[in-house]
Amino acid sequence: MAFASFDRKSGSAPMSDINMVPLIDVMLVLLVIFIVTAPLLTHAVKLELPRADSQVDRLEPQRIDFAIDANGGRYWNGESITREEAAQRMVAAGGREPQPEIHLRADQSTDYRFVAETLADAARAGLTRIGFVSEPESR
Repeated sequence: MAFASFDRKSGSAPMSDINMVPLIDVMLVLLVIFIVTAPLLTHAVKLELPRADSQVDRLEPQRIDFAIDANGGRYWNGESITREEAAQRMVAAGGREPQPEIHLRADQSTDYRFVAETLADAARAGLTRIGFVSEPESR
């Protein structure tokens, strides 16, 4: 392979051939790497694992529907209760595992004071899974 020429006419013309040797070298190195690593990817240890038939014990959290009407009346799963009774039930529910979910529904004309009292009672009882339930806006 000659890199220079003694011909003066084409001596200053740029070389228009692509040098393929470095490309072939890179391709061969990659081929060797793939040949070496391919058996490592498919190698597995044959094991006879013991068989057991069991199911996961999944405890679904209990759902508590807590509602507050427009006059400040509190309802625990549809049962009318006072604030003190609600606080006692929240303390009892806070000790359960898994912790129950409280779905809080409040009338749109309810004073915020009643909602804030309920949230404070739930926080004191250690309940953290509280969701606010609302109706979708009609268009």
